[in-house]
Amino acid sequence: MMLEIKHSKVDWTIVFCVFLFALYSLLAVYSATFTAESKVSLTFQKQVVWILVGLVVGGVVTFVPTSWLAAIAYPAYSFLLILLLMLEALKLGDPTGRWFVIAGIKFQPSEFMKPILVMTVARYLNNNLRSPDDIKTLASVFVIIAIPFVLVLKQPDLGTSLTFLAIYIPMLYWRGMSAFKVFMLLAPFFTFVASFNFWSFFLVILLISLVLFLSRRGVLIFWSAFSLNVSVGLIAPMVWNRLHEYQQQRILTFLGLVSDPKGMGYQIIQSKVAIGSGGAFGKGFLHGSQTQLRFLPAQHTDFIFSVIAEEWGFVGAILLILIFVLFLYRGIYIAHATKNRFAGLMTIGLVTIFAFQIFVNVGMTLGIMPVTGLPLPFISYGGSSMLTSMLMAGLIANTYVHRYSYN
Repeated sequence: MMLEIKHSKVDWTIVFCVFLFALYSLLAVYSATFTAESKVSLTFQKQVVWILVGLVVGGVVTFVPTSWLAAIAYPAYSFLLILLLMLEALKLGDPTGRWFVIAGIKFQPSEFMKPILVMTVARYLNNNLRSPDDIKTLASVFVIIAIPFVLVLKQPDLGTSLTFLAIYIPMLYWRGMSAFKVFMLLAPFFTFVASFNFWSFFLVILLISLVLFLSRRGVLIFWSAFSLNVSVGLIAPMVWNRLHEYQQQRILTFLGLVSDPKGMGYQIIQSKVAIGSGGAFGKGFLHGSQTQLRFLPAQHTDFIFSVIAEEWGFVGAILLILIFVLFLYRGIYIAHATKNRFAGLMTIGLVTIFAFQIFVNVGMTLGIMPVTGLPLPFISYGGSSMLTSMLMAGLIANTYVHRYSYN
């Protein structure tokens, strides 16, 4: 059956944002990899190819029937789990254990797991018989997310694994989970963070106990939740000790508990210098001293926002952030407007992933978030990252195209 494609169905706001992202990416990657000897670097040429391929992939996905997306969710999830298991068990591909290397091209399964995981959770929650407040549903969704989370965490890739966890509560809440259940799920996280200081831990437990008491949910729920949060606080040191040393150093440096200007703190220091030296309007294209003199590590990947801020200044950086905000706002609107519950859940999950990555990436360049290695969506160099971003944008656009369809 021929797919009917009408230009009036396309969400031009999403399209406009994606093309602006592509322009930002090309300018930033060109500058970050520019040398006098080779003005057009191989890295830049590859980025052009990835953007073009990504635009085609996103464009095709936009018009695929939503029912097809739901149908492939479980098989695709299983296939990517097998690939992640192969990376873990057979130690294939890149020495870091994150990529398959085929004919010189790197393929990162964890990147493609992001949209597939969202689609899988969306399909599971789409069932009318599964209540978002039911313990079985909560546990099942957690297991679906936890399996790839553990596999990617062991690579180790803390940033990407945390991205998987980020979709858990937003997707359940969008499905109709009560505010009290949201509190119950968030409480252990705050307990974990507070557990490294006795008084902060005591205060959090006191507040949680107060909320439980005022909610009048019964003695069993009160003591179960209380015991759970206390247990989380007690095992937090064990979890901390299982983190890799470089992960501990990043967190400690971020919190200001250690000073390491020649080690883990070097990236953040150079990033702040680049961003601060850009001023209001920047130093100009190809004139950023931190960028062109290569003082900034990973400047074409994780710290590409610093390149933009240095050369285009506060105005250029804020404009990019505003485009991201417009993109995210439009995604939420589309999720709300669609009549298809699967598509709505999928879209809110994708928006959550984009928001999480943008917040963490920009935050780490400013020194207000730990360095996690998460790329800036649509902007950072990388084939898997770019294709995944374009694919997810296409899925959001797909929801708008089929917003009046129930299946």
